[in-house]
Amino acid sequence: MRLIGLAAAATCLAASPAAAGPDQSCSAGVCEVRLTPTQLLGAAERLVTEGRYAEAKPLVDVLRQAPELRFQSAFLHGLIASRTGDYATAADQFMAILANDPRQTRVRLELAQAFMALKKTASADRQLRIAQQDADLPQQVARTIRIARDTIRSGRAWRLDINLGLAPDTNINNATSARSVTILLGDDAYSADLSKDAKATSGLGATAQLSTGLRLPISDKISALVEIDANGTDYSGKRFDDFSVQSAAGAEYRVTATRSVSLEGTYARRWFGGRSIIQQYGARIGSQMTLGRADRLGLQIDLRRNRAFYDSGYDGWQGGVYATFEHALTRTIVASIGPFVRREWLHEDAFSNREFGGNVGIGGELPRGFNVGASVGVSRAIYDAALPLFDPKPRLDNRAVFRATVGNRMLRLHGFSPQVNWTHNRIDSSLGLYSITRSRWEVTLARYF
Repeated sequence: MRLIGLAAAATCLAASPAAAGPDQSCSAGVCEVRLTPTQLLGAAERLVTEGRYAEAKPLVDVLRQAPELRFQSAFLHGLIASRTGDYATAADQFMAILANDPRQTRVRLELAQAFMALKKTASADRQLRIAQQDADLPQQVARTIRIARDTIRSGRAWRLDINLGLAPDTNINNATSARSVTILLGDDAYSADLSKDAKATSGLGATAQLSTGLRLPISDKISALVEIDANGTDYSGKRFDDFSVQSAAGAEYRVTATRSVSLEGTYARRWFGGRSIIQQYGARIGSQMTLGRADRLGLQIDLRRNRAFYDSGYDGWQGGVYATFEHALTRTIVASIGPFVRREWLHEDAFSNREFGGNVGIGGELPRGFNVGASVGVSRAIYDAALPLFDPKPRLDNRAVFRATVGNRMLRLHGFSPQVNWTHNRIDSSLGLYSITRSRWEVTLARYF
């Protein structure tokens, strides 16, 4: 077995029983001990356990020379940093370990503790939530995690996510994929080719997303909620620039430790081509329930008033019921299913519709720092009335959305990590004018606070 040499004062070595092993020689009051990596690890672990961090640190530094003990040395380095108040270094060490092996629950718990010390409570809660899904957790540890998460939720918690990058898009004007349309005039039908402006235009834009939220305790069971989500894409010129913002404010009531309900007022606005095109305001009611360690159920009812500045025919109401069921397949991989039903009561019956559908997704953390996710959503929309100019029958749409994302949190530049998102939308409509195909990539740098 390969040996690692370490010269130290005789008094220090004498204090460590592991150092009293083989190959010791002394000269002029200084002893040199040759230890195997395993013996050195045992000595370092014992010193850390005894709280003798200053003495353990040089041993851990030398231990890094042993590639086969890279995990152990990084963990001990993180422990020493955490126990001596250097929580930023501790968090970096623990995140590096989890990037290579996200199954390390003990490391995840230490990372959560470091995040708590750094006042990053949302990040700490996320780590505890993942750790909670480990079926091998002792009951006492699982109970401690539940108490810690309750403490986090009862304290002042905020989050901020930022995403900046470039977005190649095959259809920046969200135009029809049809080449021509059929126009009905009495008993006659005429085919008309679409102008260039009505056809899909591709482009490359600069994109940015910001998502932030605040949960402010009012009492033991009630918290005030504030959420803001904004995103936009800027293209050359402003003809197809697309920006939107959504906000919500209200309160959450914790019925039990595993169940909560919330009521929020909502507001949304969208700008396209430099003009405001739609405004929405309304309310939503939500409920979240944790079912054991591996499952979570959510339900939301959303009702909004639409104001369309580009066409008053789209003014009216929009309501929907959305359910989500999440199941932890492993400690770090979660699958979800989300059925929904949505209704639009608009000024024009031909634009009013009923939509039924659902989403299926899977995502989580993989070794070497990778975060991945994929989802498929399908729905069917049935419209209330026909557009006689184009079709005597009411419009019928089949819709599909495919999403995939991959990022790596091990790679960081000033706290930002690379991420690639792909979204593909497809609408097959009985009225060809409303058939749409669109693919959008986003190559970004993301940061989570």
